[in-house]
Amino acid sequence: MSGRSVRIRTPKDLRGQRRRRPPRCLGHLFAAPLWPLHHANLGTLLRTCDAVGACLAVPRLPWVPEALARGDTLRQPACVHWVRPFRWLAGQREAGARVIGVELAEDAVRLADLPMARQPTVAVLGHEQDGIPPEALDLLDDVVEIPMIGTGASLNVAVAGSLVLYKLAGMI
Repeated sequence: MSGRSVRIRTPKDLRGQRRRRPPRCLGHLFAAPLWPLHHANLGTLLRTCDAVGACLAVPRLPWVPEALARGDTLRQPACVHWVRPFRWLAGQREAGARVIGVELAEDAVRLADLPMARQPTVAVLGHEQDGIPPEALDLLDDVVEIPMIGTGASLNVAVAGSLVLYKLAGMI
């Protein structure tokens, strides 16, 4: 190790650098776990959305508000859109958004090759066991795949969504 001194930022330092209020809805980047399975993952994904300036689009399922409230450790309200999945995706495409599915597919773009979002972009995240429903695949412009060398077939929706959001936001 070099003789370089490392200064760890204190919580006070970090608070001074962060926004005092959440940004208003920018409508530029959306995480869309439209067929969620596990409650805990939605709160984690909501925190990632806040970190990269994205919105979260979720379906109106009875358990989703409680899942978001339980997993939300943010001090300010985050940008959440309550949607009807197929109608909302079709509307986003009609409005000119790029709709990207996070899925295992033959013609998928590797995550490392995914360009930063330069137009409104939706990252569609499927059901953690079944993926994106076949009837929604026609609503996708592109598919991105997160390469894996282990024995698992996929990551959970919060981890996969976080990786894709950071890449689309140009932060990695």
